[in-house]
Amino acid sequence: MIYSKCRSEGLSFPDGKFPDDTPLAMAYVPYQKWEETYAENVALQKGTIFPCLDYPFLGKEGAVLYGK
Repeated sequence: MIYSKCRSEGLSFPDGKFPDDTPLAMAYVPYQKWEETYAENVALQKGTIFPCLDYPFLGKEGAVLYGK
């Protein structure tokens, strides 16, 4: 079930592009646009409120698959 109690009306969001003068070798997190969210009980189970960030944790299986 996906629904949203939060509202973004009246808020300004970056257009998703970093400024041209962003320094090299600096850590950053890309801008994320607000979207529909999971219900609270689902979000707690999944560890995120955003369906687009709902990735499985692979643990040791991921290490074998991806060599890390």
